[in-house]
Amino acid sequence: MIMRTIFTLGAVAALAACQPAIPDSGAGVVDPGRGVGFGDPSTLAAREARDAQLATSAVPAAPVISSEPLAQSAAQPATRTPVQQPRPQPTSTARAVSDPQGLDAELAAAARQGDAEAARQNSGEDVLNASPSNAAPVLLNNPGISDENDFGAVSSRQSIESDAARIETNRQQYTVVQPTALPSRSGNTQPNVVQYALQTSHPVGTKVHRRLGLASNAKHQRNCAEYNSRDEAQIDFLARGGPDRDRRNLDPDGDGYACNWDPTPFRRASGG
Repeated sequence: MIMRTIFTLGAVAALAACQPAIPDSGAGVVDPGRGVGFGDPSTLAAREARDAQLATSAVPAAPVISSEPLAQSAAQPATRTPVQQPRPQPTSTARAVSDPQGLDAELAAAARQGDAEAARQNSGEDVLNASPSNAAPVLLNNPGISDENDFGAVSSRQSIESDAARIETNRQQYTVVQPTALPSRSGNTQPNVVQYALQTSHPVGTKVHRRLGLASNAKHQRNCAEYNSRDEAQIDFLARGGPDRDRRNLDPDGDGYACNWDPTPFRRASGG
């Protein structure tokens, strides 16, 4: 038991000897708040020596630029470049403080001069500056604006007698066009569905004409699908002997209207 304890202590001591030494971050620091390496004696002495050297060293003076001109070659004569003088800045602000009345008079004169120049470019008309006291502009020779709603303008150029004369003139120029018969269409012998609709009065689905009823409904649907419209089917139905005869089974219920053709719109248009 004693030997085991001694062996354990020796192993722990050996492991402790193998661990690297951790440096003390606070050793030799004059000012711990500035971190490691900023407060050791060597670094502090070097920094103080540098600060003292910078404080005692003199700033070098600016180099002196000679005002003598450069030497010109004999073949090329010397040329002088004109120097642009700086433009004087306006002193309106200073004058507004020192001489406000003089500045106002100068500005008024400049405004009058500008108005005169503008009037010269405006066909000699005076310039009208914006002001609430200005009267409303008068529009002359403007055919795009009517004054029929102005009672004063209308009453100045018209009267009851002039209105009566104008009405009489309009009555004399009025012409009544008498209706005439419609011209007949040449080369068109197909039945007129409008005329047929106005000649009949019974509603759709009322049996008026006799049908045998031998054809099937499928044949009726197939034959009606060959036409582009119901009007076209009605025209062909009348051209083939309808409404008395129905050779293609277009009117199986016998109302005289092929493929569900409806004459009601034509009757309403004529007032019937």
